[in-house]
Amino acid sequence: MTQKFALWSIPISIAVLALKLLAWWLTGSVALLSDAMESTVNVVAARLAFFAVRVASKPPDENHPFGHKKAEYLSAVVEGVLIVLAAFLIIREAVLALPDPHLEDAPLLGIVINIIATGVNGVWAYLLLKIGRREGSPALQASSRHIFTDVITSIGVVVGLLLALVTGWLILDPILAILVALNILWEGWKVIRASVDGLMDVSLSDYDLQVVSSTIENNMGAALECHDLKGRRSANIIFVEFHLVVDGAMSVSAAHDICNEVELALERVYPGSVFVIHLEPDDELKGNGAKPSQVS
Repeated sequence: MTQKFALWSIPISIAVLALKLLAWWLTGSVALLSDAMESTVNVVAARLAFFAVRVASKPPDENHPFGHKKAEYLSAVVEGVLIVLAAFLIIREAVLALPDPHLEDAPLLGIVINIIATGVNGVWAYLLLKIGRREGSPALQASSRHIFTDVITSIGVVVGLLLALVTGWLILDPILAILVALNILWEGWKVIRASVDGLMDVSLSDYDLQVVSSTIENNMGAALECHDLKGRRSANIIFVEFHLVVDGAMSVSAAHDICNEVELALERVYPGSVFVIHLEPDDELKGNGAKPSQVS
């Protein structure tokens, strides 16, 4: 599913770019040019996302025993850098246009075409975000956030151009382009920061840690305690390890059965994920970890 949507992003981004370039050609607006330049990044990003999703979908192998999921984070980092680069290029064009702002003879037609392109972008961004969250794909989610930024940018550009036409203040065109670029810079930084967190094995969210803890607590059977829980996420799978304390007199076989029950329960919540359990005797009790659930 992720590969299919990543592949479709390529022709859709090219179509949107063509529409926005046409809108710029009809109007001569530097703000619309900035909007089109951001869509140029979308085309490159779509190709990167497709490549990353293909690599990430490969199963673990001898050289990559934990899989290839981090390829998506690499793609998202590159996309963030491209977003920032596009923002600086937009600022350059806008600053050059400040002394002599102007619009061509067909601004309204160009604005209508830009609105059509924005509508296509909005629908596609929504679909990418929905699938990206469902499949746990950082690449698709990064692309959707970027496109949503593009949509917001386009709406602001259209409103600003209409205001410039009504008032005759054409200086609003390059000023608007600069404001758009600043917003793009912020969005690019957020994409880079989130992706670097994934590459640096940032801890699981409080929500995920709570879900894991509750699942262990409800399925630990005769175990006495779970502590030292920690984990990280890699795209749509998680890696978790924790210590499980059992009665020191318990047989290895019985303790192993408890571990199996806990792993099966966690696997149902997080399919394909990796769970490492360190068994400990009861003299390792800390008293500050999860205890067996009292609910039957």
